[in-house]
Amino acid sequence: MFRFILELLFLIVYLLFSILVLLFASLIGVFSKSARDHMIFSFVTWGFRCVTFISGAKLTVIGEENVPTDRAVLFIGNHRSIFDIVISYGRMKRLCGYVSKKENRKLPVISLLMRYLYCEFLDRDDIKNGLQVILNCIDHVKNGVSIFIYPEGTRNKTEDPLIDYHAGSFKIAEKSGCAIVPVTVNHTEELFENQFPRIRSAKVIVEYGTPIETASLSKEEKKEIPARVMGVIRETYLKNQKL
Repeated sequence: MFRFILELLFLIVYLLFSILVLLFASLIGVFSKSARDHMIFSFVTWGFRCVTFISGAKLTVIGEENVPTDRAVLFIGNHRSIFDIVISYGRMKRLCGYVSKKENRKLPVISLLMRYLYCEFLDRDDIKNGLQVILNCIDHVKNGVSIFIYPEGTRNKTEDPLIDYHAGSFKIAEKSGCAIVPVTVNHTEELFENQFPRIRSAKVIVEYGTPIETASLSKEEKKEIPARVMGVIRETYLKNQKL
């Protein structure tokens, strides 16, 4: 329970300090929206790195050099733990928004930080909302902000590499012409979910796949993108699960 208590204490202090950061960022935003965004981005990535460190996660990161740093991309990942977001966002090198469940919109302070970082809140039961989220994400990518989405829509609590996924997530890349970077995580559930509410040190593997360029693909090739990307994630997961 020590790690859990330490994480809780850190989060309380972090969220209280976040209020001051948000107030200061709002003032900066009057003069420079870009400076505001990068200030909050730096604050959040630092916080996530601290949470990762306190958790005792022993990271093995593969292929991070594959991630383009000069343009926005669409990150597609498998989802097994809340630590997937913590670990992946802490390693971001440029602005990136996440597609999150609508319930997170009610979180005090955190939801404000998420809004500043171009996160979109998805109502899985509202088709109109889902379409608007995709359209918003396309605009973000065109404006230079990467997007990270989990097509499975929820955490995979099974022993299978993947659960059913939503192909509509890939429209973000198809319509914006950005590259897709597959991101595969292994063993993140061993940090927290497998022994809730305790947090236990564990070896975690994060592998970034080779970017898949979409702009030059034919119409037929674009239809195959979801199966192609999720196939890469499945194969990577099975490969790294033994490590």
